[in-house]
Amino acid sequence: MKKGMIKVTVMYPFSEEKSFNMDYYCNKHMNLVKESMGDFMKAVSVEKGLAGMVPNSPAPYFAMGNMYFDSLEKFQTAFSKAGNLMADIPNFTDIEPQIQISEVLLEE
Repeated sequence: MKKGMIKVTVMYPFSEEKSFNMDYYCNKHMNLVKESMGDFMKAVSVEKGLAGMVPNSPAPYFAMGNMYFDSLEKFQTAFSKAGNLMADIPNFTDIEPQIQISEVLLEE
């Protein structure tokens, strides 16, 4: 990742009443993401929530997926052709994801 890149973060909030299949997400859904986004996507990562800030508290999110693009336009172009990604969500969770699009301002 480098300064000026666009980071798209997909967050799946934790809830005792919800489920999330991390194996499917990492090994199947993320492969679908890579195929769908093609060369527009420069990097991808997945994070698993372990804990909250308060000792013994649950993580605020089950998982976060991060995708990096050179520009907002390249993300929008790639995503406009990737309707299959949203259709795959019920295969690994019953959580409605939260999405944030950010610009990378600092790299070290």
